[in-house]
Amino acid sequence: MVLFCALAAAAGAQISPGPLSQPHQSLNGVTNCTSCHKLGSMATLKCVDCHTEIGARMASHRGLHASYKLAPGSQECARCHSEHNGEDFPLVKWDIKAFDHRPTGYTLEGKHAGLTCNQCHTATHIAASERATIKVNVNRTYLGLVQTCVSCHKDEHNGRLGQNCLQCHNYQDWKSVNVGPGASQFDHSKTRYPLTGAHAPVACAKCHTPGPDNKPRYTSIPFNLCSDCHKDPHHGSFPQTCSSCHTTAGWNRISIASVGEKFDHSKTKYPLLGKHARVDCGKCHSGGDFKKPIPFVKCADCHKPDPHSGQFAKRADGGECASCHIVDGWKPSTFTIKEHAATQYPLLGGHAKLKCEQCHLPKGSDTQYKIKFAQCTDCHADQHAGQFVGAPYLNACDRCHTVEAYKPSTFSLTRHKQTRFVLSGGHIAVPCADCHKLSDAFTPKPSAIYHWQQLECTSCHEDPHTGQFRERMQQPGPGGKPAGCEACHSTRNWKDLSRFDHAKTSFPLLGAHRATTCMDCHKPPNLETKLLHVDFKAAPKQCEDCHEDAHGKQFAKSEVTRCAECHNSTKWKPALFDHDLRTQFPLRGEHQNVTCAACHKLTREVAGKAVLFYKPTPRECEACHGPTNPVPKHS
Repeated sequence: MVLFCALAAAAGAQISPGPLSQPHQSLNGVTNCTSCHKLGSMATLKCVDCHTEIGARMASHRGLHASYKLAPGSQECARCHSEHNGEDFPLVKWDIKAFDHRPTGYTLEGKHAGLTCNQCHTATHIAASERATIKVNVNRTYLGLVQTCVSCHKDEHNGRLGQNCLQCHNYQDWKSVNVGPGASQFDHSKTRYPLTGAHAPVACAKCHTPGPDNKPRYTSIPFNLCSDCHKDPHHGSFPQTCSSCHTTAGWNRISIASVGEKFDHSKTKYPLLGKHARVDCGKCHSGGDFKKPIPFVKCADCHKPDPHSGQFAKRADGGECASCHIVDGWKPSTFTIKEHAATQYPLLGGHAKLKCEQCHLPKGSDTQYKIKFAQCTDCHADQHAGQFVGAPYLNACDRCHTVEAYKPSTFSLTRHKQTRFVLSGGHIAVPCADCHKLSDAFTPKPSAIYHWQQLECTSCHEDPHTGQFRERMQQPGPGGKPAGCEACHSTRNWKDLSRFDHAKTSFPLLGAHRATTCMDCHKPPNLETKLLHVDFKAAPKQCEDCHEDAHGKQFAKSEVTRCAECHNSTKWKPALFDHDLRTQFPLRGEHQNVTCAACHKLTREVAGKAVLFYKPTPRECEACHGPTNPVPKHS
């Protein structure tokens, strides 16, 4: 027997990997191996056979161990709870501060996240139904807690609203109650009194006041009538219920349609017409007092202050609004051109077509209806940039314009004769705008020029002669002022040069020159056909400068033929040639009466033209008379 025990002890020492921990001391010894291990498979563990509370939770898929998804008999338990390490070895060893609570099936959020473990995991929070399943000391276990709020927190409503606190509250703040329809917390629309309109944002405590137990009431609150919560502001003036006129959208939002069904305002002293029919009752019946008399004889009894600031107070009707407006709408006004005709400024001509706001500039209550109108410039900007401010016009627009239209002006040719520049000749037919052109010299915008400091032709016309006649133009005219262009021209026609005396130039026009056109001598440059750019002082003065040499340079001296030696401007023929002095053949006797052509018959072609040549001409008698003719007698 001793031997058997010794052998058994020796065998046990060889089979057991080591002593068990303190909680499993009762299972020490080789005879108890099967309490934890299955025969033939020492790796298979039977932990849940003893720890049934863990096994039950794994089977129902709840709790921390269920999240590990361990198979029955698995040795996975030994990964966290290692045995055979000695009596003092701790079976549970973990870092509580780093523990992730989510695998337990209950996430710590909101204010729960800051709690310590022992604030929730205490024996007092373990339900009685759970205590019977827990084999270990309930003061040392983390099992047994349920997830309902009331298992830890006191039910402030004493069971009146059930056990599901989350239908109204959340983990962030107990007082953060969501009572809106469709919200994730409490849905008041599912109660017997849905919150609508202005009731929706009302704080819970406004209606759920404390009951006899000094706790907020959530049941047995009267709500059938508005007066259950609200005082009657009309003090019994209306027998019907509040909802007959009002809605939860707002006290001041009165249902006019429903009021009309209950109350006929047309039977009062003031029927509601036009836009008055849509006005909220409280707009007139302030404070909800419908018994208080309301003045209504004049519009101003209700409509204050006067939107026109007393501008019409001096009227016979005292500025009564109904003179210009109706109850169908403030705009448009009934004040028309006909009524305007009775004012100090009747609307005539183009003014009758204007809209009111074009004169009475819209500024809301500051719109001015009493405006100045003595002068046109009270309303209209001075289009002439102050050119008529002085006498005699004094900016009186009606001197030249009418209310019918700004154009055409009434300033006629007769009126123009009264100015410093009388229109005459070709100026009479010139359109006004040709002289009175817009100028950028005026601000703020260009205006036509009507006043000139100088009235010379060059004020309007460009000097086409570029100052060639400046001295002549500076000479005094009939009025004592410089003659200007009129020293040569007249307003009748630009080509009228009757005032120009060519005899006063260095080249008087004599003889045939008097019939010569200007352009024949004063040649325009660049093949132009007008005298605009002619240099008049560059005109030639010698005959040969204008006239072609008809004699083919027979009489040229140094390549120049002096025409004036034989001709003058009076007439080309007869010539002034003195045959006796200038030739070696004086004409005497019968020769004096012989024509030039009788002797001078020799012609030559010069530049394609037949030219009569005077040299050589025979001087012998027989050259002209023949050898048989008698010799003429000479005196």
